[in-house]
Amino acid sequence: QVRLVESGGGLVQAGGSLRLSCAASGRTLSSFAMGWFRQAPGKEREFVAGIARTGGSTAYADSVKERFTISRDNAKNTVSLQMNSLKPEDTAAYYCAARQYVYINLVARTGYDYWGQGTQVTVSS
Repeated sequence: QVRLVESGGGLVQAGGSLRLSCAASGRTLSSFAMGWFRQAPGKEREFVAGIARTGGSTAYADSVKERFTISRDNAKNTVSLQMNSLKPEDTAAYYCAARQYVYINLVARTGYDYWGQGTQVTVSS
């Protein structure tokens, strides 16, 4: 079992930045591919960004490419999502997720096993 706790959400004006963090406990994160997802009211949860176990490979949803950056620090058991040039359509609850039993360089868009409780990001226009 791994417990994931997100932080860093809040209210920001369009064009601003936020940095989300995900802290893990229970197991070392180096065993997991990690990802960030988001869910806006009335919409399905969607993949935002993913990172392989070593951090050597990443992937992003088209809607956030070149604005968001995912990173991880396995020594600190944390994963982060730097969000720049935020838009009102980025408003959502953001979730950190972990997927186990994956190849070391795999970036997963689906099949996650563990989820955090979420942190709210609201972007005002």
